[in-house]
Amino acid sequence: MCRNIKTLHNFEPPATADEIEAAALQYVRKLSGATKPSKANEAAFARAVDEVTAASTRLLAALVTAAPPRDRELEAARARERSRQRFETARTG
Repeated sequence: MCRNIKTLHNFEPPATADEIEAAALQYVRKLSGATKPSKANEAAFARAVDEVTAASTRLLAALVTAAPPRDRELEAARARERSRQRFETARTG
């Protein structure tokens, strides 16, 4: 899975439309293998981002969980720590 796509489910406050669209864009980029589509593929690329955004929005609205909502700041701090450890190990190893 693309590391730039972040988990959006079960956060308080819920994921914004911009966050969902950014994740959809990353997904379409990964799937297509292109960060920016050619002029010939621009319409198909934009349509795919819109469709993935809509499907993702529906999915997030339909998911249920008994777990307490996650804290964005805490999750970001954990991700930074994992990254620090990963790159620290890579430099020393």
